[in-house]
Amino acid sequence: MKITRTLGIWLLSSLVVFAGLQPADSQETVAPLAVGSTAPAAIVKTAEGTAVDLGELVRTKPTILIFYRGGWCPYCNTHLAELQTIEPKLMELGYQIVAVSADRPESMPPTLAKNHLNYQLLSDREMQASAAYGIAFRVPKDIVEKYGKWNIDLAPVPGDDSLRWLPVPAVFVIDGVGTVRFVHSNSDYKVRIATEDLLEAAQAAQE
Repeated sequence: MKITRTLGIWLLSSLVVFAGLQPADSQETVAPLAVGSTAPAAIVKTAEGTAVDLGELVRTKPTILIFYRGGWCPYCNTHLAELQTIEPKLMELGYQIVAVSADRPESMPPTLAKNHLNYQLLSDREMQASAAYGIAFRVPKDIVEKYGKWNIDLAPVPGDDSLRWLPVPAVFVIDGVGTVRFVHSNSDYKVRIATEDLLEAAQAAQE
């Protein structure tokens, strides 16, 4: 059974890669998955390196799905910590919080510890989820060089190791059957949705 499931995840991963999902040319031109869409299949990994189908995960219960740039981003860390303050109320509504970034799996535990997080962080190093949700973009080469000087490890674009990509920070509220009910993204990575607005959106999604 375990072998069959592992093979299934590998095949799904291959299908997503071969589907040709590509990053947008810039953060201003991303096209996030629209309200009413079905949460797509995409392979991500746990801190232990275990492959998980994000599409299946968000259908286990209503989900607040967060995409963030990485544990190296101070704005992301602030946002992740702020989410912790409304997690009890979201749990009362039946939600789980899942946060996804292009960090390597081994980078998840330090981010969890640093921000004292209780919810799940997942690695989208191959950017399958970010591309499937329409928020992946190519990072300009001057920014890649700048981040490189700071030892920030950006994910390479498959097929061209000279290119790097990132997700535009985004929030998707997904109901228990995998339908996207609310979307928030902003090309300015310093701007994040206020926790009270997210809580209101989560409540509205259940009406």
